[in-house]
Amino acid sequence: MSSSKPKKVKIKTSQKGPWKTFKSNWELLLLCMPAVICYILFNYVPMGGLVLAFKNFRYDLGLFGSPWAGMANFDFLFKSVDLVRIVRNTVGYSACFIVVNLIANVGVALLLFEVTNRKALKAYQTMMTLPNFLSWVIVGFITYAIFNPSLGVLNQVREAMGKEMIDVYAEPSYWPFILVFVNTWKGVGMGCIMYYAALIGIDPALFEAAKIDGANRWQQTLHISLPSLVPLMTIMTIMAVGNMFRGDFGLFYQIPRNVGVLYPTTDVIDTYVYRGLQQGNFGMSSAVGLVQSVVGLVLVSATNFAVKKISPENSMF
Repeated sequence: MSSSKPKKVKIKTSQKGPWKTFKSNWELLLLCMPAVICYILFNYVPMGGLVLAFKNFRYDLGLFGSPWAGMANFDFLFKSVDLVRIVRNTVGYSACFIVVNLIANVGVALLLFEVTNRKALKAYQTMMTLPNFLSWVIVGFITYAIFNPSLGVLNQVREAMGKEMIDVYAEPSYWPFILVFVNTWKGVGMGCIMYYAALIGIDPALFEAAKIDGANRWQQTLHISLPSLVPLMTIMTIMAVGNMFRGDFGLFYQIPRNVGVLYPTTDVIDTYVYRGLQQGNFGMSSAVGLVQSVVGLVLVSATNFAVKKISPENSMF
C-alpha cells in the first residue's frame, strides 16, 4: 500500500505596502497629523535641551556654546541638606494621591452610574467637573478665604461656636490633610469620567442576568462593575506611578502660599527647584527634570513588569 502524503496548501495573504496602506487610510492619518505634530514639537524636540543639564549655561554663548559642567548641576539636588525632606514629601504625597484618587474616582463613577435621571446626571457632572477648570491661583484664594487666621470662614465658625481660633498657616501638621482634600476635590470630576465611560460600555445583558439570578445592586457592583473596571484601573495606576517623583507645582506652591514654616510638610522637589531657579540656574533645573524623567521611566517599567507577571492581560506593554 502506498501512503499518500497530504499536500500543503499555500494560502495567499494580501500584504499591503506602506504606500497602499497610506492611500487606503489617508483620511484617518490626516486627522492624526495635528496631534502627531504637536507631540513631536512639545515632547521630542525639547529633548535636545537635555544637554543643558550638563552645561554651565551662559546667555552670551547659548545652549551649545556654553562650557561643559559635567555632573555639577546634579549636586544641587543630591548634596542638598533638604534632600530627604523633599523626596519624602514628593513620593509620600504622590503615593497618597494615587490611592485616594483611585478610590474617589471609581466611587464617584459608580455613584453616577446609578443615576437614571439625565438632567440630574448632567447637573452632577457639571458641578464636579467645574473645579478642574479653575487655576491653582483661584483655588489658593478660596482656601485662604477659608483658613485665614483672622477673617477666614473656619475661624469665624469656630468663634461663633465659642472655640479658640487656630492659625492653619503656622502649623505644618494640618497640611497633609488639606492638600490631599484639595487635590481630590479639584480632580475627581475629570478623573471619574473615564471610569464612568467604561461602566457605560458594559453589556446591559450582564446586569439583567444578575437581576434574574436575584443579585442586588451591591452584588452587581461587586461582581460585574468593579471587575470590568480593573483593566482601566491598572493602566491608570501604572501611568500615575510614573509621576511619583514629581509634584504639582501649583498645588504645593499656591495652596500653602509658600510659607516657610510649612516647608516640613509642603515642600516638594518642584517647589524646591523653583526657589533655586530664582537665582537663574537653568542647568540645575534641567538636571532635576532629567532625574525625574529617568526615575519615572524606571517606575513605570518596574510597575508594568510586576503587573505583567501577575496579570499579563492588564499590562501596558
